[in-house]
Amino acid sequence: MAAAHKLELPIEEPALEPPQWRRPFLVWLDGVERGWAVPVLLAGFVAAWFLFLCIAYTNADLHPDTLEAWTAGRMLEWGGFKHPPLMGWAARLWTTIFPATDQSFYLLALVNAALALAMIDVITRHFVRGDKRAIVLLLLLLLPVYQFQAPRFNANTILFASWPLALYCFLRSFETRTLLWAAAAGAASALAILGKYYSAFLVAGFVFAAICHPSRKLYFRSLAPWVSAAVGVVVLGPHFYWFAKIGISPFDYALAAHGGRSFGRSAVSALAFVPGILATLALPVVVFGFMIRGQLKTYGRQMLPLDPGLLLLLLIAVGSVLAPAIVTAALRSEITSIWAAQGLFLFIVVMVCSAKFPIDRTQTVNLAAIVVATTLLAILIAPAHAWYRNTHPFKEGRNYYRLAAEQLTKKWRETSSVPLKNVSGETLAMTVGFYGDDHPIFALPNDLTGAWQIPPQNILNQGWATLCLPSEPSCLDWSKAVAAATPGAVMFNFVVAPSLWGRPGTPSEIYGVLVAPNSAR
Repeated sequence: MAAAHKLELPIEEPALEPPQWRRPFLVWLDGVERGWAVPVLLAGFVAAWFLFLCIAYTNADLHPDTLEAWTAGRMLEWGGFKHPPLMGWAARLWTTIFPATDQSFYLLALVNAALALAMIDVITRHFVRGDKRAIVLLLLLLLPVYQFQAPRFNANTILFASWPLALYCFLRSFETRTLLWAAAAGAASALAILGKYYSAFLVAGFVFAAICHPSRKLYFRSLAPWVSAAVGVVVLGPHFYWFAKIGISPFDYALAAHGGRSFGRSAVSALAFVPGILATLALPVVVFGFMIRGQLKTYGRQMLPLDPGLLLLLLIAVGSVLAPAIVTAALRSEITSIWAAQGLFLFIVVMVCSAKFPIDRTQTVNLAAIVVATTLLAILIAPAHAWYRNTHPFKEGRNYYRLAAEQLTKKWRETSSVPLKNVSGETLAMTVGFYGDDHPIFALPNDLTGAWQIPPQNILNQGWATLCLPSEPSCLDWSKAVAAATPGAVMFNFVVAPSLWGRPGTPSEIYGVLVAPNSAR
């Protein structure tokens, strides 16, 4: 009798456990749709880069743009001579809650960047779920924008949060055509313009996208575009009334600072604008291409036709890039790709969300690990940055602001027993309002389009001072003219030198003029 054959079942290979270092990332990715992973990422982003800023700039003062925002916020107005009022409003609101210190403004800048990333996640969630939401945020953190540009809290970075808000409202308005979302789109767009007039190019992108989109008839036959326009005009009304009341154009500064260029120079600036944006996006694009390298052909075949919402975002991105380049050439002005930083996320969102297949989670974990590693590396080299800057000063003079303000206050105390009320001049004089013990009010010495003027007599009678760096020749010449024209004016100079961990830094000579109040003369 033949021996019976024994049935052998295939032996299942035990599932390989992921390496220990991957497990926290896997747990984090599982939490994206549970609602806690994105807040944890953003909180970690704020904490890590706050630590970096505190170390890297331990012997440097705030960027002058940030001090300008604080200065603008001291007077709650509907306008400003250089920029619209939103950055000043934000700085004023922040300092009603937190103290006006360097660290406080580092935190403000990073919270603003985190709000921008949170709003971008809301847009991303409109199209995808899970890991792809994380991928969008992680790719954005490979850009130098949110870590190194955002800390300069100014009229550009205030757009980091306001642009995504306006974009989401417009997307919902275009899709639903309801009056509520239309009003929200108009109000949010006006808010972005109150951040910087450059946001008019975002609105131009909205118009361009609406005209080019296949659903344009449905949109323009509804009340939505007209409601958005009406609400936007209403929100901007007080701002333009403010300018009409003081008798200047809101674009005077922009034209004075960036206009009047030759056609050739303007054309080169416009032509370099788009390549500059592409260069900034190169790293996340290459990294994403590597992540899906095994499915690139599938990606190319499946991404078209784009989802209607993604198509709208892409058209907005294209329109908001083409419009400033065209206007720059037409007005013979100059433009830099840095001004487009707040809208770069659109390209990343479209790129990731148009992938209609799942992306290998291992690649997503690797991306998260790279972001964490580069962040830790930045923190580790932060002391070296501070050490270097101690002997290689910032071109803006940030090594000397606080020191110069302290010396001016000391000089003022020798002259008058009343607080210093007024300062004017260039950057260094402006910083006295923040760092000086008396926190004097800063005023521009001109209207940004004309010659520098002697301060009004009533201001001089209250007490006045200015400070100039050697790198501010206009301020130096003007301060000499003020001293020559003002009885009782005192010219002086002193030397300040920063230090770091016991190592002396590069000194700088500071020049100044003070006029004691009438009561002290």
